[in-house]
Amino acid sequence: MEKMTYVAALSYVLTNCTDLPTEVADKLTALKAQTEKRNTADRKPTKAQVANEALKAQVVAVMTKEPATVTELMARSADLSALSNQKVSALVNALVREGVALKVPDGRKSTFCLA
Repeated sequence: MEKMTYVAALSYVLTNCTDLPTEVADKLTALKAQTEKRNTADRKPTKAQVANEALKAQVVAVMTKEPATVTELMARSADLSALSNQKVSALVNALVREGVALKVPDGRKSTFCLA
Protein backbone atom coordinates (compact mmCIF):
# COMPACT_ATOMS: atom_id res chain seq x y z
CA MET A 1 0.00 0.00 0.00
CA GLU A 2 1.22 3.49 -0.84
CA LYS A 3 2.07 5.86 1.99
CA MET A 4 -0.74 8.32 2.72
CA THR A 5 0.41 11.93 2.36
CA TYR A 6 -1.31 15.04 3.70
CA VAL A 7 -2.27 16.06 0.17
CA ALA A 8 -3.75 12.63 -0.55
CA ALA A 9 -5.70 12.68 2.73
CA LEU A 10 -7.08 16.15 2.07
CA SER A 11 -8.04 15.16 -1.49
CA TYR A 12 -9.82 12.08 -0.18
CA VAL A 13 -11.82 14.11 2.34
CA LEU A 14 -12.72 16.78 -0.20
CA THR A 15 -13.92 14.28 -2.81
CA ASN A 16 -15.67 11.76 -0.55
CA CYS A 17 -17.29 13.98 2.07
CA THR A 18 -19.95 15.93 0.22
CA ASP A 19 -21.78 17.10 3.35
CA LEU A 20 -18.95 19.36 4.61
CA PRO A 21 -19.92 22.92 5.50
CA THR A 22 -18.69 25.43 2.91
CA GLU A 23 -16.33 27.10 5.38
CA VAL A 24 -14.68 23.77 6.27
CA ALA A 25 -14.34 22.78 2.61
CA ASP A 26 -12.77 26.16 1.81
CA LYS A 27 -10.27 25.79 4.66
CA LEU A 28 -9.35 22.24 3.59
CA THR A 29 -8.93 23.34 -0.04
CA ALA A 30 -6.64 26.19 1.06
CA LEU A 31 -4.66 23.83 3.29
CA LYS A 32 -4.27 21.37 0.40
CA ALA A 33 -3.01 24.13 -1.92
CA GLN A 34 -0.58 25.36 0.74
CA THR A 35 0.76 21.84 1.31
CA GLU A 36 1.18 21.22 -2.43
CA LYS A 37 3.07 24.50 -2.82
CA ARG A 38 5.39 23.69 0.08
CA ASN A 39 6.22 20.27 -1.38
CA THR A 40 7.21 21.48 -4.85
CA ALA A 41 10.83 21.50 -5.98
CA ASP A 42 10.46 25.05 -7.34
CA ARG A 43 11.35 26.62 -4.01
CA LYS A 44 14.11 29.17 -3.71
CA PRO A 45 17.28 27.59 -2.28
CA THR A 46 18.24 28.49 1.27
CA LYS A 47 21.32 30.55 2.11
CA ALA A 48 23.11 27.38 3.28
CA GLN A 49 22.29 25.55 0.03
CA VAL A 50 23.71 28.41 -2.03
CA ALA A 51 26.86 28.44 0.11
CA ASN A 52 27.20 24.67 -0.22
CA GLU A 53 27.06 24.90 -4.02
CA ALA A 54 30.08 27.21 -3.96
CA LEU A 55 31.89 24.85 -1.58
CA LYS A 56 31.07 21.86 -3.82
CA ALA A 57 32.68 23.71 -6.72
CA GLN A 58 35.83 24.12 -4.63
CA VAL A 59 35.83 20.40 -3.81
CA VAL A 60 35.48 19.50 -7.50
CA ALA A 61 38.37 21.87 -8.30
CA VAL A 62 40.76 19.94 -6.04
CA MET A 63 39.51 16.46 -7.01
CA THR A 64 41.33 14.42 -9.62
CA LYS A 65 40.90 11.02 -11.21
CA GLU A 66 43.29 9.73 -8.52
CA PRO A 67 41.29 8.60 -5.44
CA ALA A 68 41.89 10.67 -2.29
CA THR A 69 40.46 10.72 1.22
CA VAL A 70 38.48 13.67 2.55
CA THR A 71 41.49 14.71 4.67
CA GLU A 72 43.73 14.69 1.60
CA LEU A 73 41.20 16.78 -0.33
CA MET A 74 41.10 19.28 2.53
CA ALA A 75 44.90 19.58 2.51
CA ARG A 76 44.82 20.63 -1.17
CA SER A 77 42.84 23.82 -0.50
CA ALA A 78 43.13 26.48 2.17
CA ASP A 79 39.39 27.20 1.96
CA LEU A 80 38.51 23.54 2.51
CA SER A 81 41.01 23.10 5.34
CA ALA A 82 39.15 25.85 7.23
CA LEU A 83 36.04 23.64 7.25
CA SER A 84 35.42 20.64 9.47
CA ASN A 85 36.08 17.13 8.22
CA GLN A 86 32.38 16.31 8.61
CA LYS A 87 31.34 19.28 6.46
CA VAL A 88 33.70 18.37 3.62
CA SER A 89 32.63 14.73 3.90
CA ALA A 90 28.98 15.78 3.55
CA LEU A 91 29.84 17.89 0.49
CA VAL A 92 31.76 15.02 -1.12
CA ASN A 93 28.92 12.58 -0.44
CA ALA A 94 26.47 15.04 -2.02
CA LEU A 95 28.71 15.10 -5.10
CA VAL A 96 28.63 11.30 -5.16
CA ARG A 97 24.80 11.34 -5.06
CA GLU A 98 24.79 13.87 -7.93
CA GLY A 99 27.08 11.63 -10.00
CA VAL A 100 29.96 14.14 -10.12
CA ALA A 101 32.28 12.05 -7.93
CA LEU A 102 32.80 8.37 -7.26
CA LYS A 103 33.29 6.67 -3.90
CA VAL A 104 36.12 4.16 -4.08
CA PRO A 105 36.27 1.82 -1.07
CA ASP A 106 39.86 1.31 0.05
CA GLY A 107 39.87 -1.09 2.96
CA ARG A 108 38.66 0.73 6.07
CA LYS A 109 38.75 4.22 4.57
CA SER A 110 36.75 5.76 1.76
CA THR A 111 38.44 7.55 -1.08
CA PHE A 112 36.82 9.74 -3.70
CA CYS A 113 37.65 10.71 -7.27
CA LEU A 114 35.99 12.48 -10.18
CA ALA A 115 33.47 10.43 -12.12
